[in-house]
Amino acid sequence: MSDHTPAPNEAARVADAPTLTDRVLERVRVAAVAVDRRANATRPRTARRPRAPHDPLAASVTRTPEQIRMARSLRHVFDDLGDVYRAYLRRTGAPVSPDVRDSAYRFRRELNLTSLVAVAAGLDELHILTW
Repeated sequence: MSDHTPAPNEAARVADAPTLTDRVLERVRVAAVAVDRRANATRPRTARRPRAPHDPLAASVTRTPEQIRMARSLRHVFDDLGDVYRAYLRRTGAPVSPDVRDSAYRFRRELNLTSLVAVAAGLDELHILTW
């Protein structure tokens, strides 16, 4: 049995490679900047949906602005992942993966980084993530 020890440059490349969590977190940071930019826009979007009536007991009222910003950022990345996955399904004709579907349901329930990473991991197993 041979013991494979990685070459120095190979070991450095593996050590420097960002984890899936790091990659997802970076995407969330980029999405947060986009959320901030949209929030500070001076012109309204042309096709704006009507706002829901204000409910004083709604969860958004009890959340801090930072929590709302993070939720929107996570949702933005989740929507991007959904677009990539739907394009993959159209292109390949593959059936919906139960793992991806379950992790997407979990993300919708929990809306946190851990559940978003689980969605990305399911897509990464299918080799469709490009980032």
